[in-house]
Amino acid sequence: MNILVCVSHVPDTTTRINVAADGTSMDPAGVKFILNPYDEFAVEEALRLRDKYKGEVTAISVGADNAKEAIRQSLAMGADKGILIKGDKKDSFQVAAMLADAIKPLNPDLILLGKQSIDFDGMEIAPMLSELLNLPAATVAVSLIIEGNKVTVEKEVEGGREVIELAMPCIVAAQKGLNDPRYPSLPNIMKAKQKPILEIAGTPPLARTEIIQMTKPEKKRVNKILKADQNPSAAAQELARLLHEEAKVI
Repeated sequence: MNILVCVSHVPDTTTRINVAADGTSMDPAGVKFILNPYDEFAVEEALRLRDKYKGEVTAISVGADNAKEAIRQSLAMGADKGILIKGDKKDSFQVAAMLADAIKPLNPDLILLGKQSIDFDGMEIAPMLSELLNLPAATVAVSLIIEGNKVTVEKEVEGGREVIELAMPCIVAAQKGLNDPRYPSLPNIMKAKQKPILEIAGTPPLARTEIIQMTKPEKKRVNKILKADQNPSAAAQELARLLHEEAKVI
């Protein structure tokens, strides 16, 4: 089975983010980057399927040289090889288009990726790849079963779960709960340094969106203390009024 896993190199959720001087991008200085956590579920699922059905797992990413770190982590988890598409990316459509161009000649049986990246949270890549590659797709997957050429996916929907059947080749976007990603062992981390990463030039199409301005949210927090030691009933009424009229949460 030929499995491709699309992976992203994203800022760690615990790192401090600042806006660059141009006002439209992130300042990378001092920022720690990691493999997108949702993509870890995709990589783990790909490895389990490869071990069960045999074949090969390829991790593929779009970006600059530093995106190799996400590919290397995928290789350390157990992926067989990696592909880096080097190209400027300003929006999700450019990423999806460059991925689609690189994937078409590879003829994968299955394309896996995380349901979203934790930096932009767009959840756009899987649907875009589905359209660009003319392949069926299922997103927010928490279960994946393959029987012959049929893929059965259980996905999360509002208020419950939905079961979808797809024919391979297809695209599946992983959600937390699909599996428990493994931790790379030290020997596998060392082996990953020797595994090949093919670099290809990506040709991004015209971006469909434009970032006008990026700003950090202002810290505005108003605290109010209600003393209930003398009249608890009046304090409770005042609290309810504030939550309704000012905070507007009830």
